[in-house]
Amino acid sequence: MNKDGIKIGVLISGRGSNLNSIIDAIDSGMISGKIAVVISNKADAGGLHIAREHKIPAHIVLNKEFPGRKAFDAELVKILHGAGVELVVMAGFMRIVTGVLLKAFPMRVMNIHPALLPCFPGDNGHGDALSYGVKFSGCTVHFVDEGVDTGPIIIQAVVPVFDNDTEETLAGRILEQEHRIYPRAIQLYSQKRLIIEGRKVKTVPMSHPDTFHAVNPLLDV
Repeated sequence: MNKDGIKIGVLISGRGSNLNSIIDAIDSGMISGKIAVVISNKADAGGLHIAREHKIPAHIVLNKEFPGRKAFDAELVKILHGAGVELVVMAGFMRIVTGVLLKAFPMRVMNIHPALLPCFPGDNGHGDALSYGVKFSGCTVHFVDEGVDTGPIIIQAVVPVFDNDTEETLAGRILEQEHRIYPRAIQLYSQKRLIIEGRKVKTVPMSHPDTFHAVNPLLDV
């Protein structure tokens, strides 16, 4: 890590709301580091405009221009290494990455998922939570492995699921928490406070409240 903090590479496919929250956290001093490069696999991704507004180098790498996932990921690695990236952050990046990327950045690729993993992996976390009838959902930041949303969990946030929720209302409530915990996970990494032991990610120094509980519906209603 250089004296100015870690160099971050952000992978996007869409509007870039988590990219924006990370930029805000860096600007406020919450994260010690800088975004060295943004890469999108969609030419019309809104996050590209956010990157350009903040004068962050942005690249478009289109899936169709490569014969397969490994060749696509090799191009990502080339760009990320060229920018001196130390931590790769997937922020709404709608692709399953291969070992080509993961071996280049071992346990240095993060993702955020809109559900409380290991429940409801995949691309329909909000809908799956509603269909199952859970009373709580949330979001998870995890290190990426070669499975689908199966890597070691770094941090999670919980939100209630209400009887009148739609996928849109639940997604909005979860997104607010995504914008809180993703910068926090990056900050912990930048401070070298994350220790990976098998499937577990421990934070040092460790602190635990005496009690924590949440009940939905409320007990006194």
